Amino acid sequence: MFELTFLGTSASAPSVHRGLSAHIIQHNEHRFLLDCGEGTQRQILRAGVGFKRLNRILITHGHLDHILGLGGLLSTFMRWEAIERLEIYAGAWALERIRVLLYDVVLGGHHPPLDLALIPVRPGVIFEADDFTVTAFPVWHRGPDCYGYRFEEKSRRPFLPEKAEALGIPAGPWRRDLVEGRPAQLPDGRVIQPDAVLGPPRRGVRYVHIGDVGRTDELVETCRGADALVIEATYLEEEAEMAQRFAHLTARQAAELAARAGVGQLILTHLSRRYREQDVLREARAVFPRTFVARDFDHFQIRRGEALLERPPRR
Repeated sequence: MFELTFLGTSASAPSVHRGLSAHIIQHNEHRFLLDCGEGTQRQILRAGVGFKRLNRILITHGHLDHILGLGGLLSTFMRWEAIERLEIYAGAWALERIRVLLYDVVLGGHHPPLDLALIPVRPGVIFEADDFTVTAFPVWHRGPDCYGYRFEEKSRRPFLPEKAEALGIPAGPWRRDLVEGRPAQLPDGRVIQPDAVLGPPRRGVRYVHIGDVGRTDELVETCRGADALVIEATYLEEEAEMAQRFAHLTARQAAELAARAGVGQLILTHLSRRYREQDVLREARAVFPRTFVARDFDHFQIRRGEALLERPPRR
């Protein structure tokens, strides 16, 4: 399961109810911040998610509405000593803008008091834990080195408790060894192989995040079968020409990608202030009914085939 908390869902400039692009994704003890628009540190506090273990930041591209909050966030980390190491992942062009912002403006040319790593992103796996991976893939938007990110749990074989009971395997370390794929020697001397109590492999949960993007044809296979897809919907179809001019999507185009890729749930973000949320939702659901329009502080649990929404009252 992946957990998402939206911190900012507005396009280009904040509105009364929507901050600039940022959200947190969590898997067990791992936490990532995806994009960091202006005001993100305050949104983190308002969301109640805190700064602890928020030491990896993934940037989709280098436009200011996606990176400007890094200055304030780094300043807060330095004051509060919340973390010892901060890793920022981005394409080369975005990373250079971030370097100037942080080292020249925030740090004034001084060495940071924490371990600050600016890590270039290239297509492929950029992070791997025991049970999931994060993969970067290129997207087309204005400017070079724009990326989306796919979070994917590794496939695993489910433990079948009824088979364990039939074999008389007691609870405890023996079952843990079998779950982890190791033979277990029981107290009575028998050795049980994992195949005796594990089912066939099941794929893990897949979550895809795409920031600003102007076309989708090359993204269908990347998004194929994702349990949830988060993607921008800056325009409505009535302004499709403007969307094309500025390399953004309409709500309908985002929904068409979700339908072609067979995703479980579509979650739209990066909304223009010129539209009402209900109009964006109506346009997308006409093509792909399983659509949400994200609001700031929405919390989603991404499971196999579903996204469960917890929505706080409008603040």
